[in-house]
Amino acid sequence: MLARALSGALLGVDAYLVGVEVDTVRGLPQFATVGLPEGAVKEAKVRVKSAVLNSGFEFPTRKITVNLAPAGVKKEGAAFDLPIAMGILAANNGFEPGPFGDYMMAGELSLSGELKPVRGALSLAAAAREAGLKGVVLPDENGAEAAVVSGIEVRIARDLVEVVQFFSGDADLELAKPGGEKTFVTGQGVDLADVKGQESAKRALEVAAAGGHNILMVGPPGSGKTMLAKRLPTILPAMSFEESLETTKVYSVAGLLNGAGLVQARPFRSPHHTISNAGLVGGGSIPRPGEISLAHNGVLFLDELPEFKKSVLELLRQPLEDGIVTIARAQITITYPAKSMLVAAMNPCPCGFLGHPLRGCTCTPNQIQLYRSRLSGPLLDRIDLHVDVPAVPYAELSAERSGEPSKVIRDRVEVARAVQEQRFKGTGVHSNSGMSARMVREYCKLGPGTSDLLEAVVDKLGMSGRAYDRILKVARTIADLEEREEILARDVAEAVQYRSLDR
Repeated sequence: MLARALSGALLGVDAYLVGVEVDTVRGLPQFATVGLPEGAVKEAKVRVKSAVLNSGFEFPTRKITVNLAPAGVKKEGAAFDLPIAMGILAANNGFEPGPFGDYMMAGELSLSGELKPVRGALSLAAAAREAGLKGVVLPDENGAEAAVVSGIEVRIARDLVEVVQFFSGDADLELAKPGGEKTFVTGQGVDLADVKGQESAKRALEVAAAGGHNILMVGPPGSGKTMLAKRLPTILPAMSFEESLETTKVYSVAGLLNGAGLVQARPFRSPHHTISNAGLVGGGSIPRPGEISLAHNGVLFLDELPEFKKSVLELLRQPLEDGIVTIARAQITITYPAKSMLVAAMNPCPCGFLGHPLRGCTCTPNQIQLYRSRLSGPLLDRIDLHVDVPAVPYAELSAERSGEPSKVIRDRVEVARAVQEQRFKGTGVHSNSGMSARMVREYCKLGPGTSDLLEAVVDKLGMSGRAYDRILKVARTIADLEEREEILARDVAEAVQYRSLDR
């Protein structure tokens, strides 16, 4: 007998429907799965058989064939356990399989028949809604994230028996409710006022936050670079619902939600410099989102930037420019979102004390050159603000006076972001850093005197066309912070001073 169920599979951060066809015929007991199943899918036959028997149902002693359609796309993960088990029970005349077509099912089965959570429940629910299905049936732990998707039933179950009773009409499954907020911000409870001195660096962080710009801080050890970076999320504006949904999808696909609902706080990711290529930008034999995608709509902090492998850093060039990561495999190409703010920190030299007013540098010119050569020109070109963070003198460290609190700065940042949202309404761009070349020409027009100043600077420093555009974007942000439509010469002058490594 033939039975059909519906499930879903992940492709990047989105999902697509997978038809699960189960056919049982007379013959020697055999269990075959076709449709390009990956290892975990092939092993489903062992889990499913034990789960069915330990749940008190009869497992057919027949030849069983399971087809996962579309057959030309590779399937991976244990989410197909539940629909395969339900298809086998329906094909074995366990109950009437009629309601299957209205619901998508996904869930990993333990040997006892209990349901375990799967990755990408939010994306699965969204795909089911787009397909016009009535609802989805998921493990209890996945209910909170999937319930974020409105307009569709999200039914949760604890074991195989509950799912069988639901489709048999003997019992109802509980409707899931959206879960609480999930926070991936490190150093909660910190404030930018905690940082003594460094007023110019704080100003640069404000500009970066207001326009979504990438920033590189250069200074000796202990000057406060890491403190500043960890406090950047405290001055970023709150995420919109669309941004929260995008970020939650990434964490759902990565399996990091752990029963929570929307990610409502901007992520802050700080990988160690020993990270691999796949760890930073995503990939692997079974592709997963990397740190730059986990920082989507948030902050990616790379401390000790030159210590990262050069091959790893060069992989950042395309994501920083396009806001996406594309992973190509022989049979498929996957795209992950990667619109994050890059915040990097480095020492001016290997020993860290080049230019220090009191401590002498012990590095040779060759060592300094090799250290800085780990950062390529094209990579530095994509970082809008290069900021010097000098050592803080004792007078400032011991002063009772503190700087502006994060809330005050965040209020100014939100005003600037609101101006940008209105400016770019309907274009898909949310901040000045995302402007295209055409938008730069349209929204960053300069007066005669201001244009002459920028021309002189670009010619003198030999800046690239990309650096020119980024100066204009930063100048546009500085003007937005003062709620001015006109870009003045002082805005351009401040933007130019943030290109110190171009000199």
